[in-house]
Amino acid sequence: MNDPEPTNPFPTLETERLVLREIVAADAPALFAIHSDVEAMRWFGTDPLREAAEADVLITRFAEWRRQPNPGTRWGLQRKSGGALIGSCGLFKWNRGWKSCTLGYELAASAWGEGLMGEALARVLPWGFEQMALHRIEAMIHPRNAPSIKLVRKLGFVQEGCAREAGYWLGAHHDLLHFGLLRTEFPG
Repeated sequence: MNDPEPTNPFPTLETERLVLREIVAADAPALFAIHSDVEAMRWFGTDPLREAAEADVLITRFAEWRRQPNPGTRWGLQRKSGGALIGSCGLFKWNRGWKSCTLGYELAASAWGEGLMGEALARVLPWGFEQMALHRIEAMIHPRNAPSIKLVRKLGFVQEGCAREAGYWLGAHHDLLHFGLLRTEFPG
């Protein structure tokens, strides 16, 4: 088994249309474009970025995930045909003892409706189950984020409840639906 420790090279993954790779400083403009888009960030769980320098901070934070006691990995999504970063996805808040972690993702509005995030997550989830030895992956989704709910259900996640006012962004508290996927339930 490959150890996803930060001493190892970043685990680049591929799908039919995407390269899932490390997010680097050169991605700051594309990351800022995604994370400053109010519509794209409406359900993400944080306020949209307001200054380009905040994208540099986000890139550093994603890189630091791999060095934390409960590490995580955040992949940048890029089309194989080239171009700028179109989103990211990752596994974070890894609880090694419980063999669980949390899933997060976002996609540029220009790439919505193409099935790209489903394609990316169908590659990331088995990596988490195999390389991180996970038993469970969780996702927290805003109840009005219908495309995201549809996506995780298609991937085999089961809704387990609602965390009332668990999130706070855009000046308001938000309920979050709690979804879980067990290794034995993953259809991949």
